[in-house]
Amino acid sequence: MSETVIKVENVSKLYKLGYVGSGTFRDDLKYFYDKVRGKTSEAELIAETNDREIKGNSEYVWALKDINFEAKKGEIWGVIGKNGAGKSTLLKILSKITSPTEGTVKYKGRIASLLEVGTGFHGELTGRENIFLNGAVLGMTKSEIKSKFDEIVAFAGVDRYVDTPVKRYSSGMTVRLGFAIAAHLEPEILIVDEVLAVGDAEFQKKAIGKMQDISAGGGRTVLFVSHNMASVRKLCSKGLLLRNGKVAMIDEIERVVDNYLSTEARQIFKQEWELDKAPGNDFIRIKSVEVKSGSERIQENFDVKTPLNIHIKFQNLLEKKTDLYISLHLYSYDGSCIFNLGSEIKSFEKGLIQSVLKIPADLMNDGNYFVNIMILDANGPKILYHLQECLSFEINDYRNDKTDWFGKWQGMVRPTFLPFTINQIEKDGAN
Repeated sequence: MSETVIKVENVSKLYKLGYVGSGTFRDDLKYFYDKVRGKTSEAELIAETNDREIKGNSEYVWALKDINFEAKKGEIWGVIGKNGAGKSTLLKILSKITSPTEGTVKYKGRIASLLEVGTGFHGELTGRENIFLNGAVLGMTKSEIKSKFDEIVAFAGVDRYVDTPVKRYSSGMTVRLGFAIAAHLEPEILIVDEVLAVGDAEFQKKAIGKMQDISAGGGRTVLFVSHNMASVRKLCSKGLLLRNGKVAMIDEIERVVDNYLSTEARQIFKQEWELDKAPGNDFIRIKSVEVKSGSERIQENFDVKTPLNIHIKFQNLLEKKTDLYISLHLYSYDGSCIFNLGSEIKSFEKGLIQSVLKIPADLMNDGNYFVNIMILDANGPKILYHLQECLSFEINDYRNDKTDWFGKWQGMVRPTFLPFTINQIEKDGAN
């Protein structure tokens, strides 16, 4: 029987909305005192399930509730679910960045994590210095790190910049170096969040191949979070589906992905927020996103012949005039990227900005799609804010579901701008 390297037992995580900790030292102390006495705290009694689609009445929420699973040596687990399902919270607990409110996690071996761009890096230190720093944190000796140094640099493709402070690196370079360090310093457990999506297609392919190698060849365990179901299917053998902070399914990866795609696909044509509650940060606040037909009519039935307009409004909070642009990623619901389009670069003052992306008719195939949006500072470039899965919609076949012709049209797109001709050039026999 394979050896268990991670055992998660009844793990739950409680948060108070809008606060770090419980909000006040008094609340934190009272909560701790209740736990020591074995008493259920008031916060736990009134806390609600982490369901973003329901307006709650409590300021406490269970980001995770009663999570149980075991990962064995050499297994690759795909952790999937919608945004807000609890995936990142679970990985932070497994990475020992935060502690569970309830339950226990047992490990066997060293853990390396790559949870977000720049995790574990000191911006003022060079790439070389950060490699040795991360290796030391993992408990490796200087000689062990030296033996892997050239492999790490070559894999990350940062040879020319290894003696440059990492604060000068692009987000893609940072992710490549972070992954190379985590994968090559031989941890028994490797935890990778969605950050690989920042890298280019070539690097993603290399990263997936490396994770397969360290699992099969090195007998190491990998936990991988991604919205790209094609990558999850290719890489993982086991699947954990989270829904509203709870385990919805644990099974072979094909069954878990099929369950996720069949139950989570839904249509979001518009989202709009008040500024103080809008998604964003100190740089950007998203005011609204919306998808309409090209005629600007609000409708909920699109087909392959319907032109689409995607509207984005956001508040620029930067004090200085800045060169900004928008990057829009359109995905099929299995996580395959259909295309990535960038707007023109323009210089903007602080204030409200709007943009419209037009997708022509007779381009998209029928199917379910979702949209990710990035707002970037063009001088870098630097990602100011990334809004994931903010819109989702279905495009239908114009044949009104009559599939008795040749069935579903194959491919991700079905453009009409490349017509070909067919002519008879010679006849056999005489009439």
